[in-house]
Amino acid sequence: MATQTLARPTETKAERKRRGVTERQRPLWLLTPGGILMVLVILIPLALALWISFIDLDQYTLRRWIEAPFIGLANYAEALDSGLLHSMWISVSFALLSTAATVPIGIAAALVTQNRYRGRGLVRAVFLIPYVLPSFVVATVWRTMLQPDGIVNSVLGNHNTLWLSGSRSYWTLILVEIWAAWPFIYLMSLAALQSVDHEVHEASAVDGVTWWPKLTKVILPYLRGPVLLACLLATLNHINNFTLPFVLFGAPAPDNVNVMPMLVYVTSFQGLRFGLSAAMAVVSLIVILIPLFIYLRAVRLDVHEEGSRK
Repeated sequence: MATQTLARPTETKAERKRRGVTERQRPLWLLTPGGILMVLVILIPLALALWISFIDLDQYTLRRWIEAPFIGLANYAEALDSGLLHSMWISVSFALLSTAATVPIGIAAALVTQNRYRGRGLVRAVFLIPYVLPSFVVATVWRTMLQPDGIVNSVLGNHNTLWLSGSRSYWTLILVEIWAAWPFIYLMSLAALQSVDHEVHEASAVDGVTWWPKLTKVILPYLRGPVLLACLLATLNHINNFTLPFVLFGAPAPDNVNVMPMLVYVTSFQGLRFGLSAAMAVVSLIVILIPLFIYLRAVRLDVHEEGSRK
């Protein structure tokens, strides 16, 4: 019985090229749903907020906001004259001080819980309690304790101290933020410590290196990258924190703690000046992007330096 040999059709060059392009574009097609979601959730609302910042949109023009008068940069000029610079200074200083205080606390806690000992799991769980609690719960508990007749004044023996108003409100906000935010630095530092090779510790022990030179010259260099990233994320989170000052002090907040999110909220939902609040939000976004750009620039320079060394 004769066997028939089926001739395989020859694939043309255009077909091979078209198939190759499809294979190369497959990762882009996989990213398409995420890109569409990013456009719908981030880019379109951002463009809409930018447009609103250029129009006179308030309670009277809200119904027909598309026909609201275009006023250009008038909202931005009014925002700078209505306390935005003061709120920016409060937000930035509050964020930097909170980050500077949480970094040594988080690193110290990571060093304490790095090595194995009895009860280490319980200690780690206790350290995470401030971080896993919702911000609303944390602010509510601290607001109750800091009342004139609360537990804090009872322990101090002075019922006349006002923690939620006056000059002490700024430091109260920083104290509560430190208590709630330091476990984030702790988690990042602990993750970096777990990545240190055991050979490094063994070599240090063989060389007879004491704990302080080992900490400063061996351990901390491993923590530089993760800690810098944690500092950036923590600083941005402090600047954007709205729940904590809102629950602690209410709206409108005292001048000493009138951070940018609080100012935007009061201007928008109490003053009903939506165009002005949109301009404030855009300026706040620019302030937030500055440290992010600096960090990305520093990371890019480090990558180029490492590539040139190799």
